[in-house]
Amino acid sequence: MSLNKVILIGNVGKDPDVRYFDNGNAIANFPLATSERGYKLANGTEIPERTEWHNIVATRDRAQFAEKYIKKGSLLYVEGKIRTRNYDDRDGNKRYVTEIYADRIEFYWIGSGSRRGEDQQDTDNTNGASANVSSATVEIPPASEPADDLPF
Repeated sequence: MSLNKVILIGNVGKDPDVRYFDNGNAIANFPLATSERGYKLANGTEIPERTEWHNIVATRDRAQFAEKYIKKGSLLYVEGKIRTRNYDDRDGNKRYVTEIYADRIEFYWIGSGSRRGEDQQDTDNTNGASANVSSATVEIPPASEPADDLPF
């Protein structure tokens, strides 16, 4: 048995690039940054913060959602699958690209526990040591994708 599942929480690096095809399908691409905090070891060595960039690919209804609502700086929760593809560049060198194909995209924020868009002003409570973490589910279900054969 195997499982290919990724869960990321991060900030969008630039507005999504959305392309439409003749058959009406759409695909959106955008970078998502995730960061690990820096820390200090017991011996005093400082480990700096580390940021990873992920290439997110959203298709069908999720692409249209991305085009309409997702902007640079948006904090997102993304679930998906890792896919790696390769191609030959102009010089004939083989290049590899790793992408996250999104199955689920949600807005995410650290705040007071209530959802944005419900008459809440921009008053996140991030000063406390135990801030509440909330997410507004704006999930776009997979559109006519084949069902998994997984037993769970």
